[in-house]
Amino acid sequence: MLVNQLLLALPESEFQRLAPHLEEVSLSLGQVLYEAGENIKHVYFPNRAMVSLIAVLEDGSTTEVGMVGSNGVVGYPAFLGGDLTTTRTIVQVAGTAMKIDAKILKREFYRGGVLQRQLLLYTQALLTQISQTAACNRHHSLEARLARWLLTAQDHTASDTIQITQEFIAELLGTRRSGVTVAAGLLQQAGIIRYSRGRITILNRLALEATACECYGFIRKEFDRLLNEEQK
Repeated sequence: MLVNQLLLALPESEFQRLAPHLEEVSLSLGQVLYEAGENIKHVYFPNRAMVSLIAVLEDGSTTEVGMVGSNGVVGYPAFLGGDLTTTRTIVQVAGTAMKIDAKILKREFYRGGVLQRQLLLYTQALLTQISQTAACNRHHSLEARLARWLLTAQDHTASDTIQITQEFIAELLGTRRSGVTVAAGLLQQAGIIRYSRGRITILNRLALEATACECYGFIRKEFDRLLNEEQK
């Protein structure tokens, strides 16, 4: 089922030009869509899936620099003209996405119209997320960052339960698993989340928002501001 907000925001005439080329695909947990330096052949519009943009260093260490869900698109360099991705792009929450050939989307993008505007505004919002995440990773506690990450994951998937391991969270947040264990334990003791192996359930969203740093609210407001521009 189509729930991607960028596609749903298109006028019927623009959507119908894309519709014959859109294929609904299943994305599995841990699936790598692109490696850094890879040519982007397909672009993905997530529905309920969530995808991470991962910076990978020479020593193999990783940190998540961006998250893409149902309000966005994976593969933005393709329509901006860069064609290559600089990050590893990996599915962190399984679900579905609408897949399209990058050349077809690029052709439609250059026609102008609402699609071009929405994709540019989304890219601006994503760049805000990436820059704010860099500051967040440097200055905020792991517990606050974990709360931010869980809130964003809930927003993107529309689900209180997230299938993910502590090892994967540690890789995304650029920290050790032991630190994630402690942070998740504190949230669980406070009755904010319930954690069992490979599954986190958010029990108290308001308390989770109070625990998260200001980065969550800042990024969300910017996405709401930019992606609602077309309706003003």
